[in-house]
Amino acid sequence: MGTRRLLIAAIFVVVLPLLSGCWTIAAAGAGAYGGYKMKEEGYTLQNPVTKEKEKKSAK
Repeated sequence: MGTRRLLIAAIFVVVLPLLSGCWTIAAAGAGAYGGYKMKEEGYTLQNPVTKEKEKKSAK
């Protein structure tokens, strides 16, 4: 049982730094870029995500 606890603690110590810092910033940047590209294509960030309809001028 002691070996199992030691193994779990070692995995936790190795994985914890991967879940913080630059990884979080990179994921946020990727999400922001994706949202920007969707906006360029005419999509809006609503629930549900929909594509904006082209506005036609009334004559």
